[in-house]
Amino acid sequence: MKAYLALEDGTVVEGEGHGTPGEVQSELVFTTQYTGYEESLTDPSYEFQTLMFTYPLIGNYGVDPDSFQSDGIKAEACVAREFSTDPPDVLEWFEDEGVPAMSGVDTRALTVKTREYGTMRSGLVVGDDATPGRAKELAEDCPDIEELDLGARVTIDEPKTYEGFGSGDADATVALIDCGCKRNIITSLRRRNLDVVALPYDVSPGEIRDVDPDSLFISNGPGDPANYDDAVAAVDEFLGELPVAGVCLGHQLISRAFDAETYKLKFGHRGANQPVKDLEDGVVHITAQNHGFAVEEETLDELEVTEVNANDGTSEAVRSDYHKVEARQYHPEAHSGPRDTEGDFFDGIKQDIVEGL
Repeated sequence: MKAYLALEDGTVVEGEGHGTPGEVQSELVFTTQYTGYEESLTDPSYEFQTLMFTYPLIGNYGVDPDSFQSDGIKAEACVAREFSTDPPDVLEWFEDEGVPAMSGVDTRALTVKTREYGTMRSGLVVGDDATPGRAKELAEDCPDIEELDLGARVTIDEPKTYEGFGSGDADATVALIDCGCKRNIITSLRRRNLDVVALPYDVSPGEIRDVDPDSLFISNGPGDPANYDDAVAAVDEFLGELPVAGVCLGHQLISRAFDAETYKLKFGHRGANQPVKDLEDGVVHITAQNHGFAVEEETLDELEVTEVNANDGTSEAVRSDYHKVEARQYHPEAHSGPRDTEGDFFDGIKQDIVEGL
């Protein structure tokens, strides 16, 4: 099939189409990771984004459903230099999921352009009738991600309980606000013998109290953190009453509950090789990341910044011992990416909960 990708600056590239014929409007973003394409494509944080891999070959080790971070592909489309045909699993996966994909693209050139000019709105058309003109029309008419309530697209419809992995009763209960949660965040909590009650992104404080939780957790998710007022209000309600933790978007929403400001990064941090420096011991951890927004560190008056991105100095972890708050901008849950920080973060959450019982 034919495929054309257009950017809002008028750039149009031609490639080979795969998956399901269709049209896509989205942000074009790139990730630098070498492996973990199943985890990335199924991460709800990629809602309204076309995911482009800088690694030149995607799909060479097949598709493992056990690695999925949601019930299916959440990226709007996928772009790569080349997709594996031996095995052909990833191409069949795109077809089964109804997702357009595109190969035969100079992903290096598009990545350089994105790094220079910033993340851009895009239009992608795949199919026998695809034209470059239609791709340009879609890119020009594509909405800004800041305008969209993406949490509503990826959150759960009703509460769902996940039992801890212990042999008896759970040690405690975590109320998790699902803004587009990756499965392995829940798995990491359950491995600490914690029951997890996942709640919709717009849950009210009263509905959270009905769960009778011992802790509050804010998940990752897509889009602008300024569009998650209900989750911020929930954090504000329970500060000082329950231990509060969060990952990625959760880090941003917790910070906003302390009146910090957030802003959109030029091209974001996406990949499984992002260096993060611990300010207490100077150790640099390699982390998995997927975010396009960050917290303005100068506005973090009540939260202590404990880790920063070694590339650009942005906040990667905040803490408040007084309020029992711990949050990470990166993904410590180890899917996809290194396991450097999984134990430290989730063991710390468990300890804060136990101390508060």
